[in-house]
Amino acid sequence: MPDQDKLHLHLVSDATGETLNAIARATFVQFDECRDEDQLVYHRWSLIRSRFQLHRVIDGIEAEPGPVLSTLVEAGMRSELEEAAVRLNVPVVHVLDPVIAMLQGTLGKKASARPGRQYVMDAAYFKRIDAMHYIMAHDDGQAPTGIAEADVVLVGVSRSSKTPTSFYLANRGIKAANIPLVPNTPLPVWLENPHCPVIGLTLDAQALIEIRRHRLRLIGANTGAVRQDKTEYVDPEAVKSELLWARRMCAANGWPVIDVTRRSIEETAATVLQMMEAWHNRRVQTPA
Repeated sequence: MPDQDKLHLHLVSDATGETLNAIARATFVQFDECRDEDQLVYHRWSLIRSRFQLHRVIDGIEAEPGPVLSTLVEAGMRSELEEAAVRLNVPVVHVLDPVIAMLQGTLGKKASARPGRQYVMDAAYFKRIDAMHYIMAHDDGQAPTGIAEADVVLVGVSRSSKTPTSFYLANRGIKAANIPLVPNTPLPVWLENPHCPVIGLTLDAQALIEIRRHRLRLIGANTGAVRQDKTEYVDPEAVKSELLWARRMCAANGWPVIDVTRRSIEETAATVLQMMEAWHNRRVQTPA
């Protein structure tokens, strides 16, 4: 597609720009006839906190005009960006304004205009870092002595998205241990009376086989004496049997199960958080 037919979208942030990235992606995918690589060119301007930096942004917008999404909070910077947008005849939207206005009205307090406040190194920040370290130490059933610190335990067969889901949860400050379910291998004794929610992850057999085949290709399984399609790891009947066994194991222990076949990691993590909340609510409502 010729460059002049593309939409240039400028994301201007005084912090990392993650909020704008998420908003842009969430909104643009609603247009079914458009594909990012064909229709949209992102211009990401992050950590814009000085007039000099802002002038570079304005020069960039002038060179490749297009709509502007902004999370700038400092009044002078916002005003200068708006004036430039009027001069260049491009729309600008300060995406945080409606929420800030609503909260100011509700709380009866004025918001401070300090950029990047969500990224300060406070207790919540260090909690997320601690959760990341925890996952690296307790991935795939490692270091069982530290399981008592877990906020949630994810169980499932190999390649069922336990590890990436755990890392996503860590970014929310959740310590997630994960345990592989392997037929004929006993579970840790402490899972008989867990101190935190235990949640199973499963997926469609064919999807699991494809994921495992891809994994084997990455580690060079095809170079061995045994063909990858002959190993039990990717044998259709063996995989179906393994998944059925894992589901029965979860059912026998009363662990809820999430089918991750058509879920993104973000959606799986959101469901885990809902199940964790339900588990804790039941504990509060049920006397010990």
